Amino acid sequence: MQCTRCEGLMVTDHLLDMQESYGPMWMRGWRCVSCGNVVDPLIQRNRMRQNSPGARAPVSSIEAQPSGLDKLIA
Repeated sequence: MQCTRCEGLMVTDHLLDMQESYGPMWMRGWRCVSCGNVVDPLIQRNRMRQNSPGARAPVSSIEAQPSGLDKLIA
């Protein structure tokens, strides 16, 4: 497997999540030996979800807040 960041060699690694879970959680993932990029099943699932055709682009904070200018001008 090639790294998506630097195209280096990815090797299997055992990852430990000590902060985000209720207890120590082990999972198998991939780590690049060149740049240290880590990919695990959760990262892959989130990337596929973002790249799916039905995924929405994030809305900027300016677009998300309606301005009251239309009401003041009318």
